[in-house]
Amino acid sequence: MALLLRFLLLCGIVGFTRSLSITTPEQMIEKAKGETAYLPCKFTLSSEDQGPLDIEWLISPADNQKVDQVIILYSGDKIYDDYYPDLKGRVHFTSNDLKSGDASINVTNLQLSDIGTYQCKVKKAPGVANKKIQLVVLVKPSGTRCYVDGSEEIGSDFKLKCEPKEGSLPLQYEWQKLSDSQKMPTSWLAEMTLSVISVKNASSEYSGTYSCTVRNRVGSDQCLLRLNVVPPSNKAGLIAGAIIGTLLALVLIGLIIFCCHKKRREEKYEKEVHHDIREDVPPPKSRTSTARSYIGSNHSSLGSMSPSNMEGYSKTQYNQVPSEDFERTPQSPTLPPAKVAAPNLSRMGAIPVMIPAQSKDGSIV
Repeated sequence: MALLLRFLLLCGIVGFTRSLSITTPEQMIEKAKGETAYLPCKFTLSSEDQGPLDIEWLISPADNQKVDQVIILYSGDKIYDDYYPDLKGRVHFTSNDLKSGDASINVTNLQLSDIGTYQCKVKKAPGVANKKIQLVVLVKPSGTRCYVDGSEEIGSDFKLKCEPKEGSLPLQYEWQKLSDSQKMPTSWLAEMTLSVISVKNASSEYSGTYSCTVRNRVGSDQCLLRLNVVPPSNKAGLIAGAIIGTLLALVLIGLIIFCCHKKRREEKYEKEVHHDIREDVPPPKSRTSTARSYIGSNHSSLGSMSPSNMEGYSKTQYNQVPSEDFERTPQSPTLPPAKVAAPNLSRMGAIPVMIPAQSKDGSIV
C-alpha cells in the first residue's frame, strides 16, 4: 500500500490535490428575495504551495443560456468586483485577509436573477481546488388578502378566500378562528390547509374573526377576516325600489328632453317671425323728401289764394307742418333770388298776390 501511494505521488496524479484543499462542502442555500446570502469557501494550504494566491468566484446562471462568468476576483493582492454587471456593488469578500484561508463572499439584496450555481476556485501553484454552491432565491408571501366570495346570509353558500399577492411555491395555508369558541366548524376541517374554504348552508354560528397564515420555506404572512352571517334581506323590496328608481329616472330624462325641444321650437319660431317682418316691411321714406313735398304743396296753394283768406291759412296751415321734419331738413346752399321784370311775370301767367305782414306776436298787421 505504501509503495502504491509513493508511485502515485511520483507520477503527480494526486500531488496537487493534496497540497491545497477547500474544506467547505458543496451545498444548496435558500434565501428570500432582498436578503443577504453568505456563500462559504474556506481552504487550507501546504508547504508545497509557493506560487501567488489567486481566488475567483464564477456564476452559472439557472437558465443555462450563458457561459460561466467571473463575478469577483482576487489576484496580485488586489480585488476586482466589476466583472458581472448584474451583481456590481452587491458582492463582497467577507474576510479582510484572504491569505488566512477564507474566500467566502456575501451577495446582498438578492434578486430572482441571482439564482444559479456559484463556484469558488482557489489557485496557489502547484495547488488548485474548487467547490460549487447552489443558490436559490425565493419570494416571501406578502400582501395576503382575506375576503368572502358570496352573500353572507343564513342558508346561503359562499367561500372564504386567502390570496397572497406574491410568494414562491410551494405555499402552505392555515386557517384559525380567533373569536368565540375558537373552534372551526366540523365541515371545514378538511379544507383548513387550503387557500379556499367552501361554506354550505351557512348559519349564524359561523360568525366570527378568522385568520389565514401563508408560509413557504423563506417566510410567512397573515391576514384577518371578519365573517358576519345575517338573516336574508328583503330582495323583493330591493328589486321594487330599483325598478321605481329606474322609472323615475327615465321620466326625469323625458321631461328634460321635452323642455329642451320646446325651448328650441320657440326660439326657432321667434327667429322666423323676426325674419319675416324685416323682409315684408318696406324701407321708411326720407323725412327730407316728405318735408320738401309738404312745403312745396303749401307754396303752390299760397299762389292761388287771395288776401281775404290768407289770415285763416296762416294760422292753421302753417302749424300743420311737422316741426321735427322741418327742423331736420338739411340746409341747401342759399342762392341769390333771380330778379324777373314785371312784364315778364305777366307773360308767364303769374298772379300778383299780396302777403300781409305779421307782427312779433303772430297777428296780421
